[in-house]
Order: sequence, then C-alpha cells, then structure tokens
Amino acid sequence: MALLQQLKSQFVCQMIIWYVFLVSGLIINLLQICTLPLWLVSKQLARRINIRLGYCISSQMVAALEWWSGTECTLYTDPKSYPLYGNENAIVVLNHSHEIDFLCGWTFCDRFGVLGSSKVLAKKELSYVPVIGWMWYFLEIVFCKRKWEEDRKTVAQSLQNLRDYPENYWFLLFCEGTRFTPKKHQISMQVAESKGLPKLKYHLLPRTKGFWITVQNLRGTVAAVYDSTLNFRDNEAPNLLGILNGRKYHADLYVRRIPLELIPEDEAECAAWLHKLYQEKDSFQEHYTQTGRFPGPIVSPPQRPWALINWLFWACLLLYPLGLLLAQLISTASIMTILASVALCSAVSVGVRWMIGQTEIDRSSSYGNKEVSSKQQLKTPDLLRAASLHRYLYASCVNTHLAGLVQQVQPCFKAQCSLNLMLYSRSSR
Repeated sequence: MALLQQLKSQFVCQMIIWYVFLVSGLIINLLQICTLPLWLVSKQLARRINIRLGYCISSQMVAALEWWSGTECTLYTDPKSYPLYGNENAIVVLNHSHEIDFLCGWTFCDRFGVLGSSKVLAKKELSYVPVIGWMWYFLEIVFCKRKWEEDRKTVAQSLQNLRDYPENYWFLLFCEGTRFTPKKHQISMQVAESKGLPKLKYHLLPRTKGFWITVQNLRGTVAAVYDSTLNFRDNEAPNLLGILNGRKYHADLYVRRIPLELIPEDEAECAAWLHKLYQEKDSFQEHYTQTGRFPGPIVSPPQRPWALINWLFWACLLLYPLGLLLAQLISTASIMTILASVALCSAVSVGVRWMIGQTEIDRSSSYGNKEVSSKQQLKTPDLLRAASLHRYLYASCVNTHLAGLVQQVQPCFKAQCSLNLMLYSRSSR
C-alpha cells in the first residue's frame, strides 16, 4: 500500500492523468461543436448526445476522486426519500466551504445517474475555461455575471430553456455565492447584523435573489429542493492537488428532500424561507462538529463502474500514440525535438496548475469581500472625524445618563450618530 501511495504521488502519474483529461476533453469539445447543425434538426437528440459527451469529461474527475484517491462518500438521508433521488428533477442547495465540494456533488450525481445532465449556476468567467467551461456551454449550464440587473433576464431565459429538457437533472446551486473564508464570513455577518438577520457560524449569508429566480422559473418542472450539507471528517481540508496525489478523504453529506410546493412564491417570503433554511444548515454543521456525524440514518448508494471504464477507454486510446511518440523521440534523439517536447510538457504543466488554481479557496473570487466596505463602512477620514467628534461630544456632555449612553455605543459609533447626539445635547440645554 505504501508503494502504491508513493507511485500515485509521482509527477509522471499525475501528468498522465491530466494528459488524458485535457486531450480527451478537447476532442470531446470538438465533437460537441460538430453537434451544432443537429440542433437545427432535432434539439432533443442533440441534447441527449451532449449529455453523453459531457459525461465522458466530468466522470473522469469523479473517477479520480473515487478510484484514484479512494475517497469515501457517506450519505445521510431519509430512506423514504432515497428512491426518488435520480428519478426526478431537483434543485440541490449545497454549502460552499471546501475546494472539492463541487466534485463531491458530482460524485453523488454519478451514483444516482444524473451526472451528464446535471446543471449549475456558475459565474460567467468559467465559460471560457477550456474543456470544462466549453463542455458546460453545450450542456446549457446557466451562467451569470453577478450583476442582478443584467442577470435577471438572462438567467431567467436560460432556466426557461430547461423546462423541456429530455432527461432528469439536478440543478446544483451554491446560494452563498462564493466559497467560505474567514474574511468573507466576517463581512457577511456584518451584513446580517445590519439587516437584523440571525448570524451564521458555518455559512455565509445566502444570496436570495438567485435562489428565488431559479425556483420560480423551474416550478412545474422540478419536484423538490435537496438541502445538502457537506463536511469532511477530522477537520480535513481536501483539495484537487491532494486528489491527484492519491490522498484519501472521508466526505459526509446530509440531504433533506423538501417538496417544491412548500417553498413560497412571493420573493420576500421565499427569501425568509431560505434564511431559515441556512439557520437549520448551521445547526446541522454544529451537530457534526460536536458528534462527528450528521443526524439521521446512513444510506449507501452503490458505486458505479462507468466513470472508471470511461477513463480506461480514453487512457488506452490516447496513451498508445503517446508511447509511439516517446519511442520515436528517444530513437531520433534530436535536440530540437527534445526541446519542443520539454516546452510542451512545461506548457501543459502550467495550464494544469492554472486549472487547479481555479478551485483553490485562496484563489477564489473577491465576490463578497467588498460589500460592506462600499455600503456600510465609513472611509478612514470619516472614521477619524467621527472619533474626534465623539471625544468632543463626550467631554461636553453634562448629563450623566447621556454620557453613559454614549459610552455604551462607543464601539460602533458612527459620524451620523455622533451628530444626532450632539444636536440632542445642545437642544436639551
């Protein structure tokens, strides 16, 4: 086992995995482009073909998680809801705290047979990423710019296009909008306090508009919302590089099925419902932190072999010509050929590292970092003036009750508050 683990961590093995993934992905992207004329003849047939082609790409990452790293995924759910998974359209609300949470979501999609047809609300920038982003374009993934005025119409139209989708799908939705980080959590909780919302310990404040517009446009098509909460045992911090190194993780997923008719249609009521849902998700995470498990029974969906078979097919197809190329390279021993090969490998290595970087928390988007600074926090000169004004007010107050009041609110004193109290003090003299 130790020898096998050492072998998995070798750079050559990782390059082989990425070589197969990238080259097969580009080939599949080309095949997807070839389906464009078919959309004019039979839209549903083109969709079914792209579902299979998309599966050939995304299942390779699932194979890396399940078969290469051996990561175990445990499902906590109601046994009565279990038979419905994979047999109905659903919106999956997943927390966004780990670098490979999307990959764990894909794994459960694969186990219930909806990986190829699954959807996600993703940021527009991902559509330009080779292989994955281009694949998503043909799978009718919903992209957004995170600008509500622009997204309102485009997202709604994209969701409406899914109403006649030919196969069952799960729509994965990260309502927090961005990955959890301590900085973003601090800012998010400041927003929660300013809006009078309960604070969350393990989640960011959910973005309600995206959830509401998704639910409204998929009513009558989607049967339920799957409230999904993911965590990893022993405070593991999994990442894609660890998966490539063959490191084994233990993921636990808690899923509740909520019929869609229980979710209010009114936007304000739907927002309140979502905030309550995240308060419950927070309590589930607290339970996991204290006990090491989620509430409810464990159900074990069978591990399907198709992801591994698909990767072996592409590996056999693509490694053979690579072997011939290497044999020819060694036999000719041309300096220019060797330099060109080294340059190509270096370029692939840089490209792979860039793609891995897109999943890292430290490299995550700044979305959510600027909200309070631009809307609710005062600039530094304003804070200095507020502090000076506060000292003047406190020194000039002769009413002890008013001074005590100022002392209580001192930690969060704002310039406007100071001005109001000064006017009140002068008018009461």
